[in-house]
Amino acid sequence: MNSLSALHDMVLIVEVSRTRSFSVAGRNLGVSNATLSRRIAALEARLGLQLFERTTRHVELTDAGTRYVARCAHLVDEVRLAEEALLDTASLPTGHLRLSMPADVGIHMLGPALHAFGRRYPDITFDIDLSSLHRDHVGEQVDVSFRVGAVAAERLIVRRIGWVPQPLYAAPSYLAANGRPRMPADLPNHECIIGRNPRPEEVWQLSDGRQTEQITARGRYMTNDAAMMRMLAESGAGISPLQPALAQEAVARGHLERVLADWQLPSLPLYAVTTSRLQPARVKVLIEFLATSLAS
Repeated sequence: MNSLSALHDMVLIVEVSRTRSFSVAGRNLGVSNATLSRRIAALEARLGLQLFERTTRHVELTDAGTRYVARCAHLVDEVRLAEEALLDTASLPTGHLRLSMPADVGIHMLGPALHAFGRRYPDITFDIDLSSLHRDHVGEQVDVSFRVGAVAAERLIVRRIGWVPQPLYAAPSYLAANGRPRMPADLPNHECIIGRNPRPEEVWQLSDGRQTEQITARGRYMTNDAAMMRMLAESGAGISPLQPALAQEAVARGHLERVLADWQLPSLPLYAVTTSRLQPARVKVLIEFLATSLAS
């Protein structure tokens, strides 16, 4: 088997698997539909396995095709990235960036920096997916995802670009009805809005920069969504940890107040996640730009 021919077939199969269409894949690669179908049929015949289930409307990977793409998709991406990296060295970064990030981080933390980045590099376009789900970088063609907290780093390149502080906030109405905590030890006597947990409680470790105290926070509301935590806190449901950028508008309107001003939960790391250290210039400059912006 010719190695160049095998690599070419990999490119064809990966593109069909991503577009779920022979005609779209052919247009993307500049190959006729007939040539594409013939090459894949020849590979299936050589392997003795069917890689795609074809109907008049859909093209889906078989189990064998799924295993094949899982092993070779990253090789195809490495070849593409190597070529893009060489081309980008001769000019300003250009092209399309596919980004994934949680909505609260994207809107309140990364959004302004992304806009500033776009003004500096006008030939870059953006596709921004706001989701807390961990996207499949290869299958969904995500260039960079941004995640808060721990990241399962197997076969991924993870770089910390910033920190997300977690002060405590509550609505004036809640504090008027329930009193204001004066020290961390007062919090177990308050309604707290906590992350999703098997039980309606979680351990909060608070620090004022000199000392650390650990308390058990309890509450009736549990959620894994930061915007929901803010809404509940604004409604007077309890005391909630929130990133300052998410809370600042509500604070300015008088809908939230900082609680235990000298204390906060540990800051969470914000990571940029990619599949390879070999990246096109637009990805490299974006990560560097955001890291610098968040540090200032």
